[in-house]
Formats: sequence, C-alpha cells, structure tokens
Amino acid sequence: MLKLIPPLISPELLLTLAEMGHGDDLVIADRNFPAESVAASTVTGRCIRLSNVDTTEAAREILKLYPLDSFVEAPVRRMGVVDDFSAVLEVHTAMQEVIDEAEGRPIRMETVERFAFYEAAAKAYAVVRTTEARPYGCFILKKGVIFD
Repeated sequence: MLKLIPPLISPELLLTLAEMGHGDDLVIADRNFPAESVAASTVTGRCIRLSNVDTTEAAREILKLYPLDSFVEAPVRRMGVVDDFSAVLEVHTAMQEVIDEAEGRPIRMETVERFAFYEAAAKAYAVVRTTEARPYGCFILKKGVIFD
C-alpha cells in the first residue's frame, strides 16, 4: 500500500494512469460493455478490471490522480442511449457531479452514439471495466496536463 493512493487503484491501474500523456483517453465502462474485445485494440491491449465498483466510484478515485483535459471543449464523452439519444440517465447525472467536483468547475460531457463510442474506445489508451449495473454507464475521459 502507498500513502494517498486510493485503495481501489490497483498497481496495474496506477501504472497505466502514470504512463498516459496529455490527450490520451481512458475508458471507464460498465459490466455490459464489451471491455475485453475493445481493450484488445487499445494502446495497452488489456482490460483493467475493478470489482465491486461502479463507474462513478471508479471515476471519483481515478480523478484524484488524473487531470481532465482543459484544452478541449468536452474532455468527457458518454455513450448515448439507443433510440433516445438525448436521454440523460441517473448514471450520467452522477458522473457529471463527480467530474465537476473533481475539477472544481463545470465540465462539458459529450454524448456519443453507441457504435461511434465503441470505435473511439478501441482507440483509447486503456479500458477499465467496473461492475456498474446501471445501463449506459460507459465514459471516455481525456487526460489533461498538470500546471505547477
């Protein structure tokens, strides 16, 4: 164990977050997301599994270490609901609260059509699969920079 590192951040996840650079994307996905097959196409080529954790809890802990990109209009993307693209589900609202709190300001979240989301996720640096039970709990977070 390390001081100040959230306990749910595994050594594999910590290494991945540290390796990522500005503009790299991290997918945080629910239990229904095709995480293994999509992760095979990512930079790391592997899926990082977090058990007994939902997407918002995972994001809350990851965002203690991971800055969101302030140079893009929407550093967070979410999978849109099939047949109701404009729908905002509870999992989306909960994630909005997490990202706004982590960054200390309102953060724009963009909605992406399901298959376009899969394509974007396959180009990401890594995929983190949670045990999120709420549908459409899939997000892509773009890494920013730290200004000292």
